[in-house]
Order: sequence, then C-alpha cells, then structure tokens
Amino acid sequence: MISRLVGIFAISLASSLLHADQTDDRLGDLFAVLQETENVRTIQMTESQIWEIWLQHPNADVQQLILVGTQRMNAQRYAEAMVAFNRLIESFPNYAEGWNKRATLNYILGNLDASISDIEKTLELEPRHFGALSGLGVVLIQRKELSKAKQAFENLIEVHPNSPNAKQNLELVEEQLRFSVI
Repeated sequence: MISRLVGIFAISLASSLLHADQTDDRLGDLFAVLQETENVRTIQMTESQIWEIWLQHPNADVQQLILVGTQRMNAQRYAEAMVAFNRLIESFPNYAEGWNKRATLNYILGNLDASISDIEKTLELEPRHFGALSGLGVVLIQRKELSKAKQAFENLIEVHPNSPNAKQNLELVEEQLRFSVI
C-alpha cells in the first residue's frame, strides 16, 4: 500500500505539468488509494494530491483566474471573486474546479439554488469530486432536504469511503431524519 502511494506520488511529481484537471490520468490511481486505505495520513496526502491536480490546468489564464477568484473570495471581496469565477466558467466551461469554486462562493453568499446548480455541473464533469459531494450535502441540510442530503453523503462515501467527515455527516442526517418522523 505504502509503496503504491510512493509510486503514485513520484509519477505525480514527474508529470504534474503535462496535463492536469479533472481528466488527469493520475486521478484513477489516487482514487483507488482512497478506496483502499484507512490510514489518516495517507488519506490526507492523497486528498491533497487530488486537490492539486484539480486546481492545475495547462492554460495560464485558468490558473490566473482560479488564483484571483480564490484570493478575492478568501479576502471577502465577493463581487470581484464572482467576476473571476464567471469569466473562468464562460471561457473554460469544461473545467470542473471553476464550477466548484463558484458553487462555494454562491453558498457563502446564500445563493443556495445557484450553488446546487454549480455543484451539479461540477459533478457532471467530475463525478468523484468529494468536495462537491460534501458541499451538496451541506447545502441540502441547510435547505432541510434531508433525504437528498443523505443521498449526497452516501454518494460521497462510495467515492471516498474513509472520508473523515462523510460518515459523521451521514449519521447526523440520519438522526435528523429519525427525529423528523417522530
């Protein structure tokens, strides 16, 4: 297991600039590691590698827009962040992480319908996007759509069975569903 992870890490470093986004060939092996391991450190390293790949893109304009949008969002300059993410999505509609970043911003702004729409597009482009699946569950909890939230967390567990938060969130939703029936 560890040798497999080390091999994947070496390949990732060697080819990191060749091709990266949700279509990157390295993702299959990394998601296989998430399916196999329960080691917290290995999970964290693998998740980190996946995020790095998702955030990479061979086009410098994409890299710049995602960086600017994320910096503006983190600085609570939401209007500027939205401009960057909108431009990113308009110019590169097949880049899943652009949709995911805008989904996050829409959630922060309280635009839950828009957030769900962007999450759905993210998942259309990258069905294994554990960040989007988790985000979908959180948005659906906020909307009190608990059955749908339960399904989102179950889908997350299929992709990432040892996700640190997925099982906790699923249990929370199941508990809320039990109490809502009483």
